[in-house]
Amino acid sequence: MQTENQSRRRCKNGMRCHVFHMPIRWITRQVTSALLVAFILGAPVLSWASSRLPWIQVDTRMLTLTVFSAENQVVARFNNISIGSGGTAEIHRRGDETTPLGVYRIAWIDRNSRFGTFYGIDYPSAEIARRAHAEGIISRPERDSILTALQHHRIPPSHTPLGGRLGIHGLGRGDPDIHKTVNWTDGCVALSNPQIRQMSRWMHIGTRVVIR
Repeated sequence: MQTENQSRRRCKNGMRCHVFHMPIRWITRQVTSALLVAFILGAPVLSWASSRLPWIQVDTRMLTLTVFSAENQVVARFNNISIGSGGTAEIHRRGDETTPLGVYRIAWIDRNSRFGTFYGIDYPSAEIARRAHAEGIISRPERDSILTALQHHRIPPSHTPLGGRLGIHGLGRGDPDIHKTVNWTDGCVALSNPQIRQMSRWMHIGTRVVIR
């Protein structure tokens, strides 16, 4: 059985060890340099979310929220959710209390909000920002600020006419009876407190949320 020193000596003097380690060092340097350049340029190094994650579907007509596995199998379903008091809209505008339809990602999580845990979505999306600009709802600088934030996986600005800071949350200290009776939110999707706690196991930064 060779000692550690013998192993080190053989690695130091042996050509096979030299040939093996030099490419590894070279590849490591190249990869590190590429990641550094990507970071400096603001290019995303990693994908926004893994396709292997569960995803969420909000049915605004049936008032249900369904969790699907990566293989599109139903994992859990929550009934009697609430949406915006203004109904739904393809383009939510600040103050109209509509829930925006579309495909989003969980972009931020606030575990100390007045609604309990708040899972914020990346509204407005790039598609909505481009469409809103084409329809004259927002200016070009406003569109560009939204697109830049999304490109760098940051929370989109909420001060434009499109608003923002929407998501999925619980009731906090809200009235459960009102929750069961009417759609009461400013555009968010609301669940009961037990439901939002149960959902926490599937909610992560990057989780896909489809609101239809």
